[in-house]
Amino acid sequence: MATRGSRSEKVKRIFQQFDANRDGGLNREEMSALVVAVNPRVKFSDEQINAILDEVFRTYSGFIDGEKGLTYDGLLQTYDDGAGDVDRDFDALGLELEDNKGVSGVSEASSSSIVDERAIESQKKQRTAAWAVSPNHGIVFDDTWKMVDDLEILVKRLKAKQAKDGKFKADNFDAYSDAGWSRELGPSAEISEKRVFWEESGHDYAVFVKELGVLRSRADGARSREEAFDGHMAIGRVLYEHQLFKEALVSFKRACELQPVDVRPHFRAGNCFYVLGRYKEAKEEFLLALESAEAGGTQWAYLLPQIYVNLGIALEGEGMVLSACEYYREAAILCPTHFRALKLLGSALFGVGEYRAAVKALEEAIFMKPDYADAHCDLASALHAIGEDERAIEVFQKAIDLKPGHVDALYNLGGLYMDLGRFQRASEMYTRVLAVWPNHWRAQLNRAVSLLGAGETEEAKKALKEALKMTNRVELHDAVSHLKQLQKKKVKANGTNGEGAFIIVEPSKFKTVGEKTTLRQDLATALHIRAFQRITRLSRCDVELLKKEMRENDVPVSYSGTGVPQKSIRKPNLEEILRRLLIFLKPETSQGAVKAINERILSVLDETGLGRVDLGMFFAILAPICSGSLDKRKRIAFDALLWRPQNEGGSQIKRVDAVGYIRLLRAIYFPSHGVSERLELHGETDASMVSFNEFLVMLDDPDWGFAIISTLVKLETGDRNRHGRHVCSVCHYPVVGSRFKEMKHNFSLCNYCYSEGKVPSTYKLDEYKFKEYGSEAEAMKDKCMCFTLPSHNDNS
Repeated sequence: MATRGSRSEKVKRIFQQFDANRDGGLNREEMSALVVAVNPRVKFSDEQINAILDEVFRTYSGFIDGEKGLTYDGLLQTYDDGAGDVDRDFDALGLELEDNKGVSGVSEASSSSIVDERAIESQKKQRTAAWAVSPNHGIVFDDTWKMVDDLEILVKRLKAKQAKDGKFKADNFDAYSDAGWSRELGPSAEISEKRVFWEESGHDYAVFVKELGVLRSRADGARSREEAFDGHMAIGRVLYEHQLFKEALVSFKRACELQPVDVRPHFRAGNCFYVLGRYKEAKEEFLLALESAEAGGTQWAYLLPQIYVNLGIALEGEGMVLSACEYYREAAILCPTHFRALKLLGSALFGVGEYRAAVKALEEAIFMKPDYADAHCDLASALHAIGEDERAIEVFQKAIDLKPGHVDALYNLGGLYMDLGRFQRASEMYTRVLAVWPNHWRAQLNRAVSLLGAGETEEAKKALKEALKMTNRVELHDAVSHLKQLQKKKVKANGTNGEGAFIIVEPSKFKTVGEKTTLRQDLATALHIRAFQRITRLSRCDVELLKKEMRENDVPVSYSGTGVPQKSIRKPNLEEILRRLLIFLKPETSQGAVKAINERILSVLDETGLGRVDLGMFFAILAPICSGSLDKRKRIAFDALLWRPQNEGGSQIKRVDAVGYIRLLRAIYFPSHGVSERLELHGETDASMVSFNEFLVMLDDPDWGFAIISTLVKLETGDRNRHGRHVCSVCHYPVVGSRFKEMKHNFSLCNYCYSEGKVPSTYKLDEYKFKEYGSEAEAMKDKCMCFTLPSHNDNS
């Protein structure tokens, strides 16, 4: 990445190129010529050009110099805010950097404040970063300059001492995927893409902090509150530039105390909090900055898009992706050329499962910045999600061409090749991931699976063992055991792979022995719901928490298009409730849960597509799959329906609501059903009421109710049970959960193979009789019963 110095020189050359009348500003005609020139492949209409210019001149009104137009500072600020890419535009114009003499000539021709300041005091340009002389963020008082000079010396001294002792580290993160990071967050654009790690526990650092304290005291002792604020902001900015984020935060917080309604210290403090991994506090600071900016009229209009972007990033850090989408969208509306806002919006939409909207936003970002590797990577992932696999491969490859060590693109392309059955190509991708990130255990595991798919069993076994060294997870132990079983089968079958030697039997041929044995179709549905529980972690959420939310949530009543009163809530607000319910989740796991809930539940409940959800119905839908006793889940589902405005205050609910609820449950949770079943309800006018006991009868109906909940609870309580050395006769994995034993031929199936109707191809029968064992103890007890009762069976 170019240094800030070379970036500013490039912006100067661009500015000079289009300042045709040399008045130090870009008027609308000159700015229009710039926009067209740096986008040679785009055919803008007059309306589009005018819309872009209106937005630029409104957003950067603080940089408009009367009739002259946008100053150099304003153009520089647009690039700093991510509204354009300096290097791309510079290259597109075919410009070259001039020597120092030529640059100074440009400066004399321009009347922008930053250039005037540099012409008056050229030393300032050399001794500090360009931000220090900008009209909106820069240094105002002379004494502050002195403090900045002293601080630069202190930092230089600390760096020299730590480098001498071998404690100063700068790790290059170029190989890793950018998190869509705004230029105002993390290491800024004014330094290289290397993260600096300071040794904070040594004597040298303690001396530095002590000397820094003296500088802060000098700032506090300034002649006025404004000068003290100027000093602390400048100290914070210098520290931030050198990635001394903890110390920078102290200065910005002090500046917040001095001028609580100023946007800048809150904004800067939020950036520091984020880099330090303190996302909640970052969010709070950005909200304060947003409040101040909106109250300050047009003064802070140029910074509003960046506040929205950084607030969205902080919310994502907390796992609040639906909320983040709202702020990225606001930033993109305020600044349509902000390609980072569009990329972040697209990535967040992908993160919540809204793939087509994600594709649209990411394509827009790439249209503005064709070399945006991260945007290409996320676009390819979204294309894969909507089934456009060949195009996804091309876009992934483009991301890798732009950034050969792009871990996310390599890993996700490997997954796409796996889905397509191209195992050799998949293993190549995972090998490239491991070359960049050697301890990426998931890549190692997937490499093993892809090698297995390609028939390279020995290599797969080695890869599995490597993955096992990286993480001692039980799934990997099972995978190793599975491979051993396959090798035994291979030997027995004279070189043919034993896996896959099965047939799928129609459901009518599967018979059950005993009342406790689950029907094959019921188990398939319950496993489907159980998988959703695992993704969302709702099986760890106490159902009583839903009751608590209903008790403590004062949701205003609104009216839908049909005039039915509802306690409806916007999706981002609903996400806050989910975060409380799933507070035990890490942010990245929480994102996965929200995505699954949005795809499976909210997409069905938000019939109008307006982004609002009936909260009572939402709680009722969640209740059956939360943790707690079966009776308690049913009771709270009923209470949630009672909590809705049309039933509130009574002890009964309308029959039509109960029927609608059950149909919604089946549409959402049954894999073979869909929203069409829900649509059958419209037009029903049954006004009768049902009590809780009548509701239970409806819910437990095996044909059109939700009786599957009993099977689900059975799965929850036994899905960690292991059955000694028993392995499934079809997939050869150790049997975990229930074991289904075929009583005549004595082979065993796991939950999944039984639910899919798979049996070993050696047993082609007209009928199969299965008995379910929840544990090995049950099987042993059954075996003993058979030994003790033979004479009774013979007589009968």
